[in-house]
Amino acid sequence: MAKHRKRISRRVLLATAAVATGAVLAPTAVQAASADRAGREQNPVRALEKAAHPLRSTEPGKNTADLRELGSMIGDAKVVGLGEATHGSHEFFAMKERVFRYLVEEKGFTTFALEMSWSSGLQIDDYLQTGKGDPREIAKEALADSPWEREEFVSLIEWMRDYNSRHPGRTVHFMGDDLNAPSMDEAFFGRVTGYVQQHHPEALPKLNELYTGLRPMNDFLDYLRKPLTERQQLATKAQQALELVSSQKGSGEAFAWSEQNARSIAQTAKFLTINPDDPDSLPTFQRFRDEVMAQNVSWWQQRTGQKILLSAHNDHVAYASSMPELYPKTQGSFLRDTMGKNYLPIGFTFNQGSFLSKDTAIGGDWKKFTVDAAKPGSNEHTLDQVRYRDFYLDLRNAPAHARDWLNAARPTLNVGTLFPTEPRDTALAKAYDVLIHLHEVREADKLKP
Repeated sequence: MAKHRKRISRRVLLATAAVATGAVLAPTAVQAASADRAGREQNPVRALEKAAHPLRSTEPGKNTADLRELGSMIGDAKVVGLGEATHGSHEFFAMKERVFRYLVEEKGFTTFALEMSWSSGLQIDDYLQTGKGDPREIAKEALADSPWEREEFVSLIEWMRDYNSRHPGRTVHFMGDDLNAPSMDEAFFGRVTGYVQQHHPEALPKLNELYTGLRPMNDFLDYLRKPLTERQQLATKAQQALELVSSQKGSGEAFAWSEQNARSIAQTAKFLTINPDDPDSLPTFQRFRDEVMAQNVSWWQQRTGQKILLSAHNDHVAYASSMPELYPKTQGSFLRDTMGKNYLPIGFTFNQGSFLSKDTAIGGDWKKFTVDAAKPGSNEHTLDQVRYRDFYLDLRNAPAHARDWLNAARPTLNVGTLFPTEPRDTALAKAYDVLIHLHEVREADKLKP
């Protein structure tokens, strides 16, 4: 395989370092050789290279021979968490479609799960199963104001629909595993009340009463302006509505989905009892959110028996977050608790490039930001010394010297919904089972009209 030649700036940097180091080396050949051996032992790059598998492309539709080893690493896992180091870089999104296509065609996967609202996921899946509607309009509506309202996700949705039209006996699905934000519309509540009206009409008046004040929720920011006591009362009623639906003791698919939709409403209402004026409460609510996402993924997998590619931020798919003070337990950790080795997280790192984020904590627009090459001492800086431009490696089976390095925490950049942010200490091998490293990324493509 041809070795990737890094940019001139890197060669200059290495040459400069060599000159500086040479000034203190002893002049004898024996001493020089000894120092060279010691340097190799301290530098993990060669050990990482032994474990690394080069990626030919991040773009979907290419030959997938370079993904075969990734398939072997995934093995028989039923849920694969595929992270992203930013919420808005083209290469992360494109690579997710490429990996999903491979897993569908070679490993029997049938569901793409995304860190987005449960109700919006159902809306996209309805299109995938029926073909009714325009994929671009559906993406614009279901993914509105999110970092995934991008051309890359239109491409994914279009491929999934095309696959279904060619494989009517084995269709693929789209699910959202998150809470129902920024809204829960009338149509989503109708998925619950419609079932009760058809099968248990005597319970419908009580159900409608319990959902009064919550149904519909058009904007969660407006909803959060309600007094906390009122939101707590509505959350109690949403839980009672779930218990009412569950008490009907139905059977079959219709009941199971109605109950799960009612559960999603109750989960969202509970989360929205958060007090924005009490920052100390945020970790508790973020832990609850990650637990909900894991529960929804587990429910889907157990109910359908389908293998799932789970797309979310690195800090949600990982076994441990880079911000434990805010995310004390991750979705990945909850899934490991319930699924064991049937869950496998894959993290992303990158050296440099641009992405989308926001410069305000609440509201605001997704904007382009750019970062320079990773600084010495960071995980990304060392990973980028590997001779392949883009590559992946199994963190569980890396050579011993590489594992020592991978188990040590050092600065790593993970960008969420707020930037600027500083790199946080992360031990890669303790966070993920597999890692994909990309040399450079760019911002995701804006959705076309």
